[in-house]
Amino acid sequence: MITRLWNILERATHTADEGGLRFQRPLLLLQSDDWGRVGVRDREGWEQLRVGGLELGQSPYDFYSLETSEDVTALGELLKRHHDSVGRNPSIVMNFIMANVDFERALASWGNEISLRPLGDGLPAAWGRPRLFEAYRQGVEEGVFLPALHGLTHFCARAVSREIDSGGERGELLRKLWKAQTPYIYWRMPWIGYEYWDPEMEPEQRFLPLEEQRVTIQRAAEIYRRLFGEAPFSACAPGYRANFDTRAAWFACGIRVAQNGPARIAPHFDEREMLHTFRTVEMEPAIGPIDLKKTLDEVEACFKRGLPAIVSIHSVNFHSSIRDFRGPAISLLDGFLAAVKRKWADVLYVNDADLYHIASEGFYFAQGQKVLVGAAAA
Repeated sequence: MITRLWNILERATHTADEGGLRFQRPLLLLQSDDWGRVGVRDREGWEQLRVGGLELGQSPYDFYSLETSEDVTALGELLKRHHDSVGRNPSIVMNFIMANVDFERALASWGNEISLRPLGDGLPAAWGRPRLFEAYRQGVEEGVFLPALHGLTHFCARAVSREIDSGGERGELLRKLWKAQTPYIYWRMPWIGYEYWDPEMEPEQRFLPLEEQRVTIQRAAEIYRRLFGEAPFSACAPGYRANFDTRAAWFACGIRVAQNGPARIAPHFDEREMLHTFRTVEMEPAIGPIDLKKTLDEVEACFKRGLPAIVSIHSVNFHSSIRDFRGPAISLLDGFLAAVKRKWADVLYVNDADLYHIASEGFYFAQGQKVLVGAAAA
């Protein structure tokens, strides 16, 4: 709730009733964060942390690990079973973290730089995910996954380095986690912040300076380009913490869609002609029970106002290596998509690139055909 209020107060410049774009067809998007980001290293890492004194299991995020190829394939197969009114599959926007802590090197250079392993070079040494990258690429080729940029890391490197240098309890907790090949467990240590945002600083100093953000974003975009063969087009800041400088650095890297957090706010263009989207429907079954009827009511409220229904569903919902979040999430999403199609026969499943084209031109291409939608400022 605090995060949601922060989003509205810090970033909202339009409300659903005061401005932004309205669309003449019901549009459904799926946006998902944290792909490629390692957490607790499966059961071995879990046991190592437990033996080391961490009482795990108090939060769903204690079970956050990393998707497997089977998790990714199951999601892709589900999306391929569904079609919208023009015969197109849903396409989930997957926001990737582009580097993980290189734990062995980081521990060896403790107190100096935080060594990172680019995602394109594989996972940290003790992590095993056979055929995971092939599963990502297959979904992209089949049109059911659209990769996007989340960040280089999810945590604020400046905040983490400060705690390592201080030599206190926080630094020791980091050392214990890194020895178990786990970068952090956020709910236990919110002082690590988010990539561009340091919560321990005074409010006006929490966002990193433009040049620091620019260097980090350029590095992440380069890794993204090597991995996916093109520049990122859409981005979502870790923790939704982005400011004017963040978006300036994104724009310089070719990003034209800025994903924002949960708020009933209409998509709109900013002064750079970057399209801002806001998540209007939250579907996080790993975190708590989901009432399908209530979720469909939220979709209906969006469509009645001419807003796209932008569903937030994080990667943890599809993890299965420590706890099976994937099974219930796949079942829920399957039922949700079927119910949407029954209720809105003319629904269109679009992604961020499609929405940008619709907002700019009033149409997009699907199945090789031009699909007219129509968009107008309120």
